[in-house]
Amino acid sequence: MKLGISGRSALVTGASRGIGFAIAKGLAAEGVRVVLNARNQKALQEAVGKIRLEGGYAYGEAADISDLDQIKSLFKRTQKLIGSPDIVISNAGGPKVGTVESLEEEDWLGAFNLTFMSTVRLTRMALPAMRKQGWGRIINVTSISVKEPVPGLALSNAYRAAVTSYAKTLANEIASEGITVNGVGPGYTATERLGEVVGEGRAMETLKATVPLKRFASPDEVAAVCVFLASQQAGYLTGQTIFADGGFLSSVH
Repeated sequence: MKLGISGRSALVTGASRGIGFAIAKGLAAEGVRVVLNARNQKALQEAVGKIRLEGGYAYGEAADISDLDQIKSLFKRTQKLIGSPDIVISNAGGPKVGTVESLEEEDWLGAFNLTFMSTVRLTRMALPAMRKQGWGRIINVTSISVKEPVPGLALSNAYRAAVTSYAKTLANEIASEGITVNGVGPGYTATERLGEVVGEGRAMETLKATVPLKRFASPDEVAAVCVFLASQQAGYLTGQTIFADGGFLSSVH
């Protein structure tokens, strides 16, 4: 299937590793000009180098997307490199692990800026150019926790659900303008973040057994859903969250 996005431009946050990197790599493979963002400059340049080795058009721009001034600077630098992005992939790193009562005021405020406001801000910056050309794709990487909260991930549960409601609201407001807004909710995915949260050994195997497919997703499998949502063919999909979870969620949706 030809996705019809060769020559388009994209900004992908949280893109130095894991799902974010896989999305950037997948878009670049389709001929999209991609700016990768992350906080770690060294890791970012390594990721960009891998994509370029495969013939992709990629740049790296380091910034902390929980900070408004850094987001503004990131977007301006992105515009200079590839123009205003046609595709925005909001993929904030996972916030601090903890239960509701174990978290402090600053934890909630920090996660609010990282997970929720980064999405709102990047979207607001990208929308004018998308509106002008009558085409755009906004894709937010969230989690299965927007449907079923995950124990011990109070911040992620709260703010990724907020991102999902925000995206649905925005999708309805701008649907007639050729801009789609969707989300991808990964289930348990084989990333460094999963190891940090769950640990290794028996705990990991126990978690894997709860997934009907009896394995974790690869980042590339989650990225494939995001890349399709960015495509021309996905133009009739908006306001949706697609769960790449191996059948984990038990609810009908």
